Amino acid sequence: MANLTTRTVRVFEVPRSLLPQFLQRTEARQVGVYFLFGSNDDETPQCYIGQSGNVGVRLQQHTGSKDFWTRAMVAVSLTNEWTSTHVAYLEWLSVARAKESGRYGVVNGNNASNPFTPEPLEADCREFIDTIAVLLATLGAPVLESVKPVASQSQHDGTDIGASESLFFREGGCDAKGYLTSEGLVVLAGSKGRTGIRPSARPGIAVQRNGLEAEKVIAVGEKELLFLKDYLFGSPSAAGCVLIGGENNGRTSWRNAKGDSISDLEQLAVGPISKEVLPE
Repeated sequence: MANLTTRTVRVFEVPRSLLPQFLQRTEARQVGVYFLFGSNDDETPQCYIGQSGNVGVRLQQHTGSKDFWTRAMVAVSLTNEWTSTHVAYLEWLSVARAKESGRYGVVNGNNASNPFTPEPLEADCREFIDTIAVLLATLGAPVLESVKPVASQSQHDGTDIGASESLFFREGGCDAKGYLTSEGLVVLAGSKGRTGIRPSARPGIAVQRNGLEAEKVIAVGEKELLFLKDYLFGSPSAAGCVLIGGENNGRTSWRNAKGDSISDLEQLAVGPISKEVLPE
């Protein structure tokens, strides 16, 4: 369980295997909004967002209708004040924010509709959603949080407070741009990669490309692969593999405008490797 002492929202993390224990709690019978987390065949993280007048019953139903999820996050009101109008609006806000952040593939079949919500209730819900976002992130599921770039070396020196340093991937005919975050590497919309898959590529690369194409993150034409929107990869190498259609060491392939690789930049940031022999 997670909650802020000054707020009236509580979020439960419910591993799928522990759902029976959650169903025994009184909160399982409350009105709430829930998030199902898992991954598809290529390990791309996915999330389904829903709401219900009885979240426990709804989660029970999802054990039979949805296989991908391994844990649920359930948000309820500590004062049990939420109504169906509250959670319908919270669901709509959550789906919109999750798609905007781009951290997870949102697998809702239809976009949640924006229900008519009186202004005072809408204001309350926007405060609730901010609290839910913080609690989800605290529990390791920042689905509603925007991706934040890592500070560049100049930021650490206090000479620049701008965005993270731009990185470029220009191998094998690719022309891509991105930046590092604490969670991986974001490839920016407009980046271009190879259309073909190399014979030596592991099967997972083609599977991931197919998944990204289905989610309309990329478009694969006859001459180029094009990123239609920004996308966060778990590592520079994962991004490089998708771009080039084969195996790639992203730590050496992604470089800044001066030609320094990610590995070079890391070494500059941490300083020279000490040769001091430490006691075991």
